Amino acid sequence: MKKVIAFDLDDTLAITKSPISDEMGQLLIELLNTYDVCIISGGKFEQFKRQVVDRLEAPSHLLNRLHLMPTCGTRYYRYDELKNDWALQYAEDLSESQKKQIITVLESSAREVGLWEESPAGDIIEDRGSQVTYSALGQQASPESKYAWAEKNAEAKKVLRQKVADLLPDLEVRLGGSTSIDITRIGIDKAYGMGKLIEAIDVNQEQILFIGDKLQEGGNDYPVKAMGIDTIEVDRWEDTAFVLRGILGVTE
Repeated sequence: MKKVIAFDLDDTLAITKSPISDEMGQLLIELLNTYDVCIISGGKFEQFKRQVVDRLEAPSHLLNRLHLMPTCGTRYYRYDELKNDWALQYAEDLSESQKKQIITVLESSAREVGLWEESPAGDIIEDRGSQVTYSALGQQASPESKYAWAEKNAEAKKVLRQKVADLLPDLEVRLGGSTSIDITRIGIDKAYGMGKLIEAIDVNQEQILFIGDKLQEGGNDYPVKAMGIDTIEVDRWEDTAFVLRGILGVTE
């Protein structure tokens, strides 16, 4: 029997970098009445808050069942009812020297393979503390432009990821969202986050269902699948909503 439903965020619960829909917000609240819910994705905590938390009109006893793991599980937040705020449980931060090296390698490699945008919409490279993220068009690019870029440059992005990985052998380099590449300490990925969740709430991996859009090998959801957790692959948030309506229909 499943006790935890875990999700990727962008293109799983919401359009990339956008708030969840009213429908998805209601489905998540209904889900929290029965399951612990974990969201694990490459974005910062502030992005999780804007996209999900601020859209949930949920009482504190339900928020206690919501587990937030930004930056691919390199950080973990839980709701502290006494403080009426989200409390950091751990952070696997990169050192300053590591971040400096990563930023240098990312820019030089992106320029070399022709994937450095000269007029980006926001920062191309973002220091997220426990993760450094390359976003080809800039952090604030529209979802439409990101999807168009991804369709055109999917293979070139893989070439860039491999080039960066070869130059940073002591770090984890993964394909992120539609235009992004995420870099963390080695072995600190979504599987690591799921392991931490298992420890925190005393469940086993057979009791977790994970839903994500990057479950193919090389995708940033793949480590969860590789560790043996049951998974469902989706292409967009509407697919996830369909799955959740089925889950909730079974439990009602």
